[in-house]
Amino acid sequence: MGARTLAPAIDPTCGAMLALRRTARDDARVTRQRPEADLSPEMLLSAYAQGAFPMADPETSRVDYFTCDPRAIFEPATWKPGERLARTIRNGPFEVRIDSAFDAVVAACAIDRSDENRSWIGERIRTAFGQLHALGIAHSVEAWAGDRLAGGLYGVSLGGAFFGESMFTVREPWARDASKVAFAALMRRLARRGFTLVDSQYANPHVLALGAVEIPFDRYLERLHGAIALDVAFD
Repeated sequence: MGARTLAPAIDPTCGAMLALRRTARDDARVTRQRPEADLSPEMLLSAYAQGAFPMADPETSRVDYFTCDPRAIFEPATWKPGERLARTIRNGPFEVRIDSAFDAVVAACAIDRSDENRSWIGERIRTAFGQLHALGIAHSVEAWAGDRLAGGLYGVSLGGAFFGESMFTVREPWARDASKVAFAALMRRLARRGFTLVDSQYANPHVLALGAVEIPFDRYLERLHGAIALDVAFD
């Protein structure tokens, strides 16, 4: 596939297309001079509709919008779990719930995992997604073991597109594969409701192992615009 890029995007205004900066030096200069990203619900939805997503710097907590090329996506209509995950789902160790513990899922996803993979989910982002959840736009899918939250994921629903933000699994033997079970439940739900696109932003070994594919950003935008025009609902 070519080199991956994770590029800062200039803050969008509703209805205006994002402009990408061209060099790392320009990125740093513009970032210092301009305000942090607007994380109002209106601006977040405008950004997602244009292919951008918010991330916080783990060192400074500053939030900016980003795009990436290529883009990692899942296809709800054709996605299937692997054999091991299918066995885990059949054995039924977890109960899947929707939107029963949104704040807890985001908080668990925000925990730093290592020096190399520190969290991008700062307080501003947690607050912003809480607002989207209150509006019925952001959702969580959770895997429970009895009364214990074993794992889950959260993201944003817009038309027939779902923007997956983050997932977690409790680091205990009893919680093994919990986030994958939640992801499989998400994909079944989206396929049944007519969603056509799940955005995973940039690829990493975890999402590629789950079945993500990468496409050029221009092609992603075509798919995105078609998906968000669909009259489907997550609930």
